[in-house]
Amino acid sequence: MISDAFEYTREALVGKWVRWVLLTIVSIIPIVNFIFFGYVMEIYRGTKPAPELENWGTLFVDGLKLFIVMLIYAIPVLVILAIFGGISFLSMIASGNANADPTLIAGAIASLMGGILLALIVGLIIAIIAVIGTIRFTRTGSFGEAFNFSAILETIGSIGWVDYIISLVILFVVLAVVQFVLGLLMVIPVLGWIISFFITAAMVIFEARYMTLLYDSA
Repeated sequence: MISDAFEYTREALVGKWVRWVLLTIVSIIPIVNFIFFGYVMEIYRGTKPAPELENWGTLFVDGLKLFIVMLIYAIPVLVILAIFGGISFLSMIASGNANADPTLIAGAIASLMGGILLALIVGLIIAIIAVIGTIRFTRTGSFGEAFNFSAILETIGSIGWVDYIISLVILFVVLAVVQFVLGLLMVIPVLGWIISFFITAAMVIFEARYMTLLYDSA
């Protein structure tokens, strides 16, 4: 899957510089980046070779729908962060005087750290489901199918839970290495940022193709 996704990304961008530039531009501009999300949906649909960047209106609408699905999946994590962040904020206000009780400050910090840890755990569980859910939504065009958890779990079962988790871990490691390299490049003024934006667009295409192959392996 790694070699296929890499080759897919290479064919999509290398030598097709206008497409690469346009994808990079639409990926970094707020609101306009819905077009990029729509392009990712075309990859989720199994389009091969990589689709052309055309019918921008359709891509925008598709991307907006995908964003809504991802936002709904993110709600539990956002709620957890809001609750624990609010508790920590109120505790810090209560202890915000010269004679503040150190235990209040420690409690506020512990509450915030606990909330972040819980959000990470919940986010990880949601991500495992959301990977399949977003592609189901793309393939069916139904918001309901994005959250058809019985069907999602059945798909993961068909892939094999061990194979599925290992595949996601491998993808995470690959992306982490790329992110590390991007972090080094961004030290270079201006040019480093420009290169990073181009690589990020390529990385998203790679990730989308990899997850599509993972989904189809069911």
